[in-house]
Amino acid sequence: MVGFRKFRYRKSTFSVWLQFKRHLNKKNWKNEFAIPELEVEIGETTLKFSSGKLARFADGAAVAQLGETSVLVTAVSQRQSTTQSFLPLTVDYRQKAAAAGRIPTNHLRREIGPTEREILTSRVIDRSVRPLFPAGYSYGTQVMCNLLAVDGLNDPDVISINAASAALSVSDIPWNGPVAAVRIGIVGEDVIINPTRRQLQKSSLNIMLTGTTQRKVVMLEGEADRVPLHKVEQALSQGIKATQTIVSKITELREALGKPKRVYESPRSAPTHVLEAVESFALNHVRDVLYNDEHDKVSRDQALKAVGEHVVANVKETYPDEDDGTVFSCYQNFVKKVFRSLILDESRRCDGRGLADLRDIACSVDLYKPLHGSSLFQRGQTQVLCTVTFDSLDTAAKSDPVSVITGGLREKNFLLHYEFPPYATNETGRGGIGRRELGHGALAERGLKAVMPSESEFTTRLTSEVLESNGSSSMASVCGGSLALMDAGVQVKEAVAGVAMGLVTYTEPETGKVLQHKILTDLLGIEDYMGDMDFKMAASATGLTALQADIKLPGIPFFVVVKALEEGFVATKQILDIMSKTISSPRKEFKACGPVTEKLELDHSKQSRLVGMGGYNLRKLKSETGVVLTRIDEASFQVFAPNADALAEAKEMMEEILEDQKEPALEFGSIYTGKIVEIKEFGVLVELHPSICPILLHNSQLDQRKVSHASSLGLDVGHEVTVKYFGRDPASGNHRISRKVLQTPGIPLIRNLNPK
Repeated sequence: MVGFRKFRYRKSTFSVWLQFKRHLNKKNWKNEFAIPELEVEIGETTLKFSSGKLARFADGAAVAQLGETSVLVTAVSQRQSTTQSFLPLTVDYRQKAAAAGRIPTNHLRREIGPTEREILTSRVIDRSVRPLFPAGYSYGTQVMCNLLAVDGLNDPDVISINAASAALSVSDIPWNGPVAAVRIGIVGEDVIINPTRRQLQKSSLNIMLTGTTQRKVVMLEGEADRVPLHKVEQALSQGIKATQTIVSKITELREALGKPKRVYESPRSAPTHVLEAVESFALNHVRDVLYNDEHDKVSRDQALKAVGEHVVANVKETYPDEDDGTVFSCYQNFVKKVFRSLILDESRRCDGRGLADLRDIACSVDLYKPLHGSSLFQRGQTQVLCTVTFDSLDTAAKSDPVSVITGGLREKNFLLHYEFPPYATNETGRGGIGRRELGHGALAERGLKAVMPSESEFTTRLTSEVLESNGSSSMASVCGGSLALMDAGVQVKEAVAGVAMGLVTYTEPETGKVLQHKILTDLLGIEDYMGDMDFKMAASATGLTALQADIKLPGIPFFVVVKALEEGFVATKQILDIMSKTISSPRKEFKACGPVTEKLELDHSKQSRLVGMGGYNLRKLKSETGVVLTRIDEASFQVFAPNADALAEAKEMMEEILEDQKEPALEFGSIYTGKIVEIKEFGVLVELHPSICPILLHNSQLDQRKVSHASSLGLDVGHEVTVKYFGRDPASGNHRISRKVLQTPGIPLIRNLNPK
């Protein structure tokens, strides 16, 4: 129990502590932890919820358990509003090694920072709960997800979304949930809800779906192995149905244990006279800018900014006491209103396209001869440069043990890295890789992973650098990446294209019901910013490969999702037709600058000579030629060379290392005299002949007595010793000698191989 003195100067914290103490006095302490669990059957598993037992100082806390995987989620929101115009929500998901029965493998042996998987899971949780916060709620809020236990079968990401929904529901934080999440898989012809990790390995679909009441969809995220449209629709339909059961169970938890929602101060609306003045000054000017389809991204932004400055100046002349920030905020809201009304009422987009039209697309490949593969994909004002690089299997990305247990791969030999420098949007900055870049890169990687060859002799790295951005750069990375892979000679199963779909709606203010909607194909940046949805999908001619939906509304009807999916499939087929005019199939062979691999088989005796002492020869080979040797099995290596010339040079070096030095044949059972050339802790190295590598005489074979070090017998470098030869070790191929066996009667004739 926390002491009273610690909180006497903090009124709010002390009041919470006092309420907690009174609560404990009402009940027996032993019964305090006897809180019932609520259970719901989902597919073949049972999802359990509990609250009120752990982390009771948080505004809301809940534990969700699926199988033996449990996640604790806490939610805390500040009592004082920030000055930000958006919700300052932070979601932190952390994997604890102890939950998997492991100790972290880093040098500190503790969790030292978020991994890529933790960041991606945090983004999924954020996108699932953010749309349900009330409009204008600007209080700093933090949702923390703590992995308590993991069974290796049930992934904790979906469980964390449900636990976050439960924690926010039982808290006093204003939130219009609950939401519920499920994972959807397809094994054979059967749709599986919340498949286990082993089932996912056989599944052709892996999609997370977050839904809320009335079969509304809040978030989608996942990948597929070229699944046809009708199967995807069937799986999503069963998934949204399953979420309704979980939503009702979280509602029961809220009614039983939930706190009354706190009253908060809504942002002050602008005075009516300011709104009317802004509208009168801006209406014609804003419409002129948005009707002018000759504008590009930069000129349109500059024109709208200039109109805004003009409007603020005119309004300030009429109402000098009004704040500049308030007037400009009214202007921004008015621009958004006009922009959306043009789409909904006139089906007009600001660049002149129809609702289902694509921007102009241009493709090119084989840009620079030294590159293994390259492409440039231009869609409107979004431009992406993709490059492919091959390397040895040693360079495959290796996951930490906890990520492997919680559903990740142990090794990845296909990597897609997405880069978004600030100049792509005419800005300055430091650049770097943030959460957004990781999320976009992971989505594009999922979009291409399904068509990669099942087996590869290389690690393939695809880099996507966004040079210009005006919407849908991640899906442009899928298109450009597909072209670059084919240009590099990767035998992909088929080409893949990606497109972003948008949504603009009229909704009923009280209920949030969608009264009117328009779906947009090939989203512009401004349409993403002012619209209600960013629905990204990648597909081949066969079927879906990746899907991600960011929805700003507190849920959209399921039929709208299906409609966006259907129109997205039509758009990807059109893009694939355009891409095929540049390159329609993978090159049959790698380019002249491409890598070369060979298989090298050696017996055990030559393997040790090739590797060298402590791997010296292999390191020298890599530093001088760039050639890497990777062990395949006990008898063979894979030789990876960056090009044919490097392989030829490496072969010459390996021939010199393995050149037969006419070693004298050693006879099994014969006795030889040699010279000690080195003394180690575990034995001595004995040279029987100059052309034979020194042979280890282990401490256990030095004397009939137990010897811990050769110095105890007076042996030193340069001394001669007599040993008996027992052939080669069948496992390692090393010579075996012994001095101990000669300390018995009946010693045969001694042979001296050392030249005089």
